[in-house]
Amino acid sequence: MTSAASPAPLWQPDPDRIAAARITRFQSWAAERYGAPAQGGYAALHRWSVDELETFWRAVADWFDVRFSAPYERVLADPAMPGAQWFPGATLNYAEHALRTAEDPARTHDAALLHVDETHETTPISWSELRRQVGALAAELRALGVRPGDRVSGYLPNIPQAVTALLATAAVGAVWTSCAPDFGARSVLDRFQQVEPVILFTVDGYRYGGKEHDRTETVAELRSELPTLRAVIHIPLLGTEAPAGALDWSAVTSGDTEPVFEQVPFDHPLWVLYSSGTTGLPKAIVQSQGGILLEHFKQLGLHCDLGPEDRFFWYTSTGWMMWNFLVSGLLTGTTVVLYDGSPGYPDTGAQWRIAERTEATLFGTSAAYVMACRKAEVHPGRDHDLSRIKCVATTGSPLPPDGFRWLHDEVAEDLWIASVSGGTDVCSCFAGAVPTLPVHIGELQAACLGTDLQSWDPQGKPLIGEVGELVVTNPMPSMPIRFWNDPDGSRYRDSYFEMFPGVWRHGDWITITDRGSVIIHGRSDSTLNRQGVRMGSADIYEAVERLPEIKESLVIGLEEPDGGYWMPLFVHLVDGACLDDGLRARIKQTIREELSPRHVPDDIIEVPGVPHTLTGKRIEVPVKRLLQGTALAKAVNPGSVDNLELLRFYEELARTRKAGPTGD
Repeated sequence: MTSAASPAPLWQPDPDRIAAARITRFQSWAAERYGAPAQGGYAALHRWSVDELETFWRAVADWFDVRFSAPYERVLADPAMPGAQWFPGATLNYAEHALRTAEDPARTHDAALLHVDETHETTPISWSELRRQVGALAAELRALGVRPGDRVSGYLPNIPQAVTALLATAAVGAVWTSCAPDFGARSVLDRFQQVEPVILFTVDGYRYGGKEHDRTETVAELRSELPTLRAVIHIPLLGTEAPAGALDWSAVTSGDTEPVFEQVPFDHPLWVLYSSGTTGLPKAIVQSQGGILLEHFKQLGLHCDLGPEDRFFWYTSTGWMMWNFLVSGLLTGTTVVLYDGSPGYPDTGAQWRIAERTEATLFGTSAAYVMACRKAEVHPGRDHDLSRIKCVATTGSPLPPDGFRWLHDEVAEDLWIASVSGGTDVCSCFAGAVPTLPVHIGELQAACLGTDLQSWDPQGKPLIGEVGELVVTNPMPSMPIRFWNDPDGSRYRDSYFEMFPGVWRHGDWITITDRGSVIIHGRSDSTLNRQGVRMGSADIYEAVERLPEIKESLVIGLEEPDGGYWMPLFVHLVDGACLDDGLRARIKQTIREELSPRHVPDDIIEVPGVPHTLTGKRIEVPVKRLLQGTALAKAVNPGSVDNLELLRFYEELARTRKAGPTGD
């Protein structure tokens, strides 16, 4: 609930920073050209962007000088969701825009990419060299018979070759899809087999945590199980020769061919992303060249305030949408930092060392990493020169209030902290970074431009200051054009539009404050609902994981057959800690004092670990299903979990648990 008296912000941009922000300049320009409000700051601009949706997106395309090789008939031909039709008639190419900076003689030798591995040495790739490689590779792909609409897959870590392969694929008008090499063969096949790729880019292995991990056997299995492949392109990260029948990376990128950018319709597929797939095959989410281009221009160029002078770091892998988002930093002429390795090697503070070495200006990481640094008593601002960082952004899960305070205290007091929230489904943010607004502890700054984000009760009534379902009531250009292998669109509709027809329901609990800021409470499909009161799991995690003994936690709410409700809290302890009566009492006291008595769990149970998706998110729904007695094989897709053995604990607990609580 919001209070009548607004708390003081943790950070406030000064007038100079507000004046210099690109979003401020955009608002002034859009006021002159397109009738946007000149006064009223961000709130007025946002209201205009959703009330005048077509005018807003026309302005974005104009401001960023989007090159339409054929003109559009109108901005939004059909606003109905799902299936909104954006910019019909227009043709363009995403890769052409991503490489546009290479056309500037003053920038051609600047770094487009900075590659960093676990040695923390940096390797620059210039704009001209990236453009040359993309031109050479696109020509080779065409020679291999790749045509617009064909799928091209990458089993690759976060390395420059992955960026080149994505851009060459887009240049040809083919459809990119990727998985990280720490995914096992089954996980990869669950994804790639759905889309039937004709090309596979692959490494022989990768380095992580100071060790080399050979992947040659996995690659051989992928090749045998993907019958549609016409060619395999080998990247010798560990120095091995290309296997029989595979092409070598150096051979397909050695040419000096001017890139040819296939001009494709606005809604032509750009890439396929995948949902976590914890309870079935991952959804194969198709997003368009034009939709991603406009959404990422807006998100990176206005909300993240990125430009040619910036260096953009985000800790991610090619199996997560944030990698695609990171690559789009190229659209704004920004140098993109690619880190390939463990987030905590050789120690927990490693990412801050990389930020110092690369002079990152926007530092993106996970909320979990921030909290791990806090727990490990890392001191980034003391131990590193982070003077170039103007924004630390976090995603993956809500950043707890203690995370805001720690960043403010330990990185810099004059630090813009942007907790952001969106989804793979749109490859962007619904709410998050606004460079001209204050930052309040525990809150996302505001809904993003062009996004009519609301919190609804079950009857579809908008709420302010109360917890409700995250909904978006107007279309966004980057919403999926479809799911792969979903010919009648039923799986797409069921995923987002079943609860509120015609309105996107994302599956998160949120509160929109009377200031317009946003608080995320966790997933609504694993909702805790005690005595009719809905509670977010994220709030409980934030409270519990402040305790030094708790490494991680997981809370589940179960409706009992007799009408009762069982809410256990599972805790993974740090080495040497013991779940005794004293710790149990402190956990309950912490939750009672910081949240409410209703949030106190029925049981506190020690577990060997908390299971996650392959992109690092806690698995709540499959655990709930296991505790309800569902067999492991039906409760979860084994290829979507980081450690399947951890789930056997919950399966066994379901077997042994009698009706009613187990007791502390």
